[in-house]
Amino acid sequence: MALQLVWFRTDLRTFDHSALAAAAEKGPVVAVFLRSVEQWREHGHGANKIDFWHRSVRALKESLNALNIPLLHRDIGRYDQAAEALLEIAREHGIERLHFNRQYPLNEHRRDAQVLEAFKHEGIPAHGYHDAVAFAPGTLLTGKNEYYSVFTPFSKAWHKNLKDSQLHVLDAPKKQAELSIGNNSIAALPELDQTPVNQKAWPAGEDAASDALARFLQKRAKRYNEQRDFPAVAGTSELSPYLALGVLSYRQCMQAVMSHNSGHLADGDKGLTTWVNELVWREFYQHVVFGFPRVSRHEPFQEHTKALEWRDDDEGFKAWCEGRTGYPIVDAAMRQLVNTGWMHNRLRMVTAMFLSKHLLIDWRRGERFFLEHLVDGEFCSNNGGWQWAASTGTDAAPYFRIFNPTTQSTRFDPDGEFIAEWLPELSELPAKARHAPPNDMLTKLDYPEPIVDHKAARQRALEAFKAL
Repeated sequence: MALQLVWFRTDLRTFDHSALAAAAEKGPVVAVFLRSVEQWREHGHGANKIDFWHRSVRALKESLNALNIPLLHRDIGRYDQAAEALLEIAREHGIERLHFNRQYPLNEHRRDAQVLEAFKHEGIPAHGYHDAVAFAPGTLLTGKNEYYSVFTPFSKAWHKNLKDSQLHVLDAPKKQAELSIGNNSIAALPELDQTPVNQKAWPAGEDAASDALARFLQKRAKRYNEQRDFPAVAGTSELSPYLALGVLSYRQCMQAVMSHNSGHLADGDKGLTTWVNELVWREFYQHVVFGFPRVSRHEPFQEHTKALEWRDDDEGFKAWCEGRTGYPIVDAAMRQLVNTGWMHNRLRMVTAMFLSKHLLIDWRRGERFFLEHLVDGEFCSNNGGWQWAASTGTDAAPYFRIFNPTTQSTRFDPDGEFIAEWLPELSELPAKARHAPPNDMLTKLDYPEPIVDHKAARQRALEAFKAL
C-alpha cells in the first residue's frame, strides 16, 4: 500500500488543495500538521492568530476524518526540526512520497528546501506545489526579466497571462478506506501570553469560510468599491483570516467572482473587479517577499531608506498602541485592533502612516504590533502594507504623501459613527466635533489633546526624507 504523506501548513482545507489532490491520485493519504509555536511567536504572531490557527487545524481534522484521512500532529517548536519530524513519520508508516504546498517568506522557503534535501537523501520523493498563487514566483517577470516592484504593471501582466487552468478548482478527495495509524489526536495549545479576543467573530473551518464568501458576494460585493473605505459600514469581505491560513483558496474566490460577473475578472461589475484587485495585491506581495529576500530580514525594500533617522519615542509609541494619540480616528482604529484582533483596511493605512510619518517612529515597531494582535496577521501583506505607508516599500507612497488623520476621518467616517463606537467618551459630542474635539470641549472629556501637531509633524517627516 503506497501511502502518501500530505504536510499541511497555511492551507487548512480539503477542497481545492493541490498537494492533497495530487497525493490522493497516487494512493491512500496520511496528513500531518507540525505545530511550531516557538517559531510563530518569534515571527511575531500573537494569541489571536495562533488561537485561530489551532481552531482551524481542529476543523481541518474533522474534514479529513470524514474522508478517512488521519491527521497526525507533532509539536516541533522551530522550523529546523521539521525535516526530521517528517522523516520519522515517513519511516514509521512506510510513506512512499511527501506532498506539500509551498510558502514564500525566507524562513519558510529555507525550511522547505531542507525538507526536500532530507527526503532526497533518504530516497523518498517529495514535491512542493505552487498552490497559493496563480504564478509561481519567478515566472511572471518584467521585460528586463526582473521581479516586479510596482503593483500596477504586475497586475496587468497577471491578468494578461492568466490561463483558465490556473483558476481550475480541485474537488476534495473521495472518501478512502480506513487506515490504522494509531493515536492522531491534536494536543492542547500551550498557554499563550494573551487571551484570544473575539473568537466568535471568526468561526473556524472550510464551511465557515465558504459561508462568509457566499454572504459577501450576495450582500456586499456589488458595492465593495463604494463602501470598502468606510469603517462604520460593513463593506469589506472580512475574509482575510481565512485567506491568511488557506482555509479558503484564491481560486475559490476568483471562481465565485466570475460566477457573479459573467465570467470576467478584470472588467464588468466595479465592486467585484475592485475586490479581485485586492486578491492580486496579496499575490504581488508574495512575489515580492520571494524575489527580494531582504524584506524578510526586517530591511526596507527601498534600500536608501535604511539611512532614515527614526525617532526613539517610547511614550509616543505607547500612546499609539493604546489609542491615546488625541487623533480620534487613529485612536478608535487602534482600540478596534486591540479589542477585536482585526482592523478595517483603510484604517490600517491611516494608523500606519500616523506612526511612521507623524511620530516618525520606525515602521517595524508598528508592523510587529499589528502581527501581535491581528487574527489575519500574514507576513507578506502586513510587511507590504507597512512599507507602503512608511514610503520604504514597493509602490511606496511618495514620501511627501502624508495622510491628514482628521481629513481621513471626516471623509470616511463623516458622522463620526465609528469614532463613537470605539471612543465612547466622544459619543456625546456633535458628529462634526468628534473628528477633532475643540479645546473647550476637551476639558470636560476624558480624552487627551493631540500628542503632535499635524503641520509640524508633516514638516518634520518631509525634512527626514529629504535628508536622504
